[in-house]
Amino acid sequence: MLRFIQKESKTIIGAATIVGVLSFMSRIVGFIRDRILAGAFGAGDTLDVYYAAFKIPDLLFSLIVVGALSASFIPIFLSHYNHPLGKEKAWAFANNTVHLIGGIVVVSSILLILFSGPLSEVVAPGFQEFKQVRVASFMRVMFLGQVFLAISMIYGSVLQSLKKFFLYALAPIFYNVGIIIGAFWLVDFMGPVGLAWGVVLGAFIHLLVQIVGLKDTEYRYRFVFDLRSKDVVKMAKLMGPRTIGIAVNQLMFILLTVIASTFVAGSLTVFQFAYNIEFFPVGIIGVSFAIAVFPTLSELADKKNFEEFIRVIAGTTRQLLYLLVPMTLLFLIMRAQIVRVVVGAGAFDWVATIATADTLAFFALTFIPQSLVFLLARAFYALHDTITPLVVAVVSALIGVLSAFLLKDAFGVIALAMAYSVASTINALLLWITLRQRMGTLNESTILPVVFKIAISGMLSGFVMQLLKPVVVSFLSLESFMGVFLQGFLAGGAGLLVYVFMGWMLRIEEQSKFFAGFKRSTMRQSSPQEVIPDN
Repeated sequence: MLRFIQKESKTIIGAATIVGVLSFMSRIVGFIRDRILAGAFGAGDTLDVYYAAFKIPDLLFSLIVVGALSASFIPIFLSHYNHPLGKEKAWAFANNTVHLIGGIVVVSSILLILFSGPLSEVVAPGFQEFKQVRVASFMRVMFLGQVFLAISMIYGSVLQSLKKFFLYALAPIFYNVGIIIGAFWLVDFMGPVGLAWGVVLGAFIHLLVQIVGLKDTEYRYRFVFDLRSKDVVKMAKLMGPRTIGIAVNQLMFILLTVIASTFVAGSLTVFQFAYNIEFFPVGIIGVSFAIAVFPTLSELADKKNFEEFIRVIAGTTRQLLYLLVPMTLLFLIMRAQIVRVVVGAGAFDWVATIATADTLAFFALTFIPQSLVFLLARAFYALHDTITPLVVAVVSALIGVLSAFLLKDAFGVIALAMAYSVASTINALLLWITLRQRMGTLNESTILPVVFKIAISGMLSGFVMQLLKPVVVSFLSLESFMGVFLQGFLAGGAGLLVYVFMGWMLRIEEQSKFFAGFKRSTMRQSSPQEVIPDN
């Protein structure tokens, strides 16, 4: 069993399947978490405080950890690991990164804890004073969790580099389990701040899982702390623009949070729940493929095999389109049923459900652009270019924030989802255009025929979903959880079956590849490029 979970994935779809399946499980656990939180606290003060308190710790984590790792760690690590006599340098770089990034997070957390009071007023200026005080107390606890997550993500990046995706993707499940433990038990002993301690517990378990994943590698912990290392200097140069880009995106999200805090109580919770739900397909499909393809793109860029580099991007894009079109339709047509099943319990009433569903609709419209941003940004990172994604992120975020301010009075909390979707769409378009200019082509001629077939399949699928919704109601009561679940399951499931049937009728190649890859053992010895041929 240990050998199985620590084995290297040999194909892109095989790796994406592992990450996707475990991400699906993590999202299910996350939905259980949200349902527990919604049922216990409703769309009110406690969850407003809880989600507001996340913003600064998340910002710290994203700026320092994600900024360093997502753009630079894997390409630099692989540049040593894949070359003769370079493995020792790769492991030294990993240990050096643990101490450098870990130390920065510890020092930053201590400083931010000291200023948690003023920071709570910044992230939630519309909250009453008693809520801001609670935001500060939650925030102080959550900073401890960021230390565990920082180290865990470094080890997770090592596992990604080695294409050992199982435990890397398993860790978030335990993170959510820790939060559930906080909601179920720690709150009883500590009061509402037990929710924050649940976050810390989840982060600690997240780290333990990644450590287990390293047992079957040649990694050994050694104290290495060298600020003048060439790899550290290179990482710093690459992470600078990436960190600024993340800061811009996080700042946009914080500004959306600030706007939400000025609406009626519960608006921030509605926005956060809608975002959590919409990230279900984006995380499972978009992020999973981006994570799976990044080591391959880094290797191809290192070898300057740009023809294959373009082919992999085009093939992955086609696969994303095939998988995300039905998800977009499902979440648009069944949005009320999905929200009610996920968080519609206890104190979370029907008014809050409808507000969340309407907000979710605008998120759903941009599943494809959001997912393409993850893929295209990693293409630039593989080319050691973090400047271009930064410039694009700044432009997109500015337009997103401007949209939020222009729309907020007319649409309320829904305007925040509209603004986020506008920013994501512009981000994806600009990244695609810029990468195409650099590469000369992204093989769009292979993508357009697939788009036509997918569009036909999607229209019929959506028609069936919409047609069957009232039919299911005729023999099922929507007064119970099971009734709402079955309406979404039966109508949505029938629509998805129609989509698959039409894919078979129209001979959509991406469908055949997906199901073949899903069945194929992820441990099979084959080239990553066998999975998504460009023909």
